[in-house]
Amino acid sequence: MTDTAPLARERRHTLRFLEYARGLSPVFLDTEVDMTAVREHRAAARRRGQRYSWVTYLLHTAGRVLADHPEANAALRGRLRPRVARYGSVDAKVALDKRLGGHRVVLSAIVPGVHTATLDDIQRQVDRYRDGDPSVMREFGGTRALQRLPWPLGAVAFRAATRPLGGRARRMGTLAVSSLGHTAVDGFQSVGGTTVTLGAGRVTERPVARGGQLAIAPVMRLNLAFDHRVIDGAEAADVLTDLRDRLELFTGAATGQVVPAVRNAMADGSDG
Repeated sequence: MTDTAPLARERRHTLRFLEYARGLSPVFLDTEVDMTAVREHRAAARRRGQRYSWVTYLLHTAGRVLADHPEANAALRGRLRPRVARYGSVDAKVALDKRLGGHRVVLSAIVPGVHTATLDDIQRQVDRYRDGDPSVMREFGGTRALQRLPWPLGAVAFRAATRPLGGRARRMGTLAVSSLGHTAVDGFQSVGGTTVTLGAGRVTERPVARGGQLAIAPVMRLNLAFDHRVIDGAEAADVLTDLRDRLELFTGAATGQVVPAVRNAMADGSDG
């Protein structure tokens, strides 16, 4: 016997977002990142009593990379007369696995200004969203309101909230980040509704080549989806390459930039 029931209200926002995301033209890239430098920084921080998640490092680094690629920190609207907005702040939309009204759902929250935020700033925001109750947190008030609306009105409300380019960064972010690193997932592709979406898998021990020698290192599969309407593959590839390079040479410095000499060595393959 088949049991059927109306879609739970708590999932309405997901369907509205998927309708919106169908308007994008996503292309997918992926790479592997040696997270040794990040793991060492993370371990040193733990010895000082400070905990940073892998996602926090990704947000910290990605914010600085997108600030250096303003063409990718953008959004597009319109078909007959397309218009592009480029944003001065990198605001990250983070996907969260939460329970709302007894249902397990994906919610998203904005971590603003990740291009200048410190690791501590980002971790505080991540912890707040992770530990908070979405049924009462003000950041999820719009989602709760959307879920209560009748189905046809929900579509109108969602379009009204996401269509204006000026306010889209506050509601959708300029960068989307989703991680399944707490599971056995190595990698996955997702579309977060922004020009650049990052999908991070677990960090696990894998063989890597270093200076002609085989070694074992903590490796993370990192996927990047980009909206081809806004940027092309070369720009997206540069974003992903810069992100990998900065994570692999992470020092915790304010900029997290890779110095030219080191970047050239990596390009030549002399780093293994």
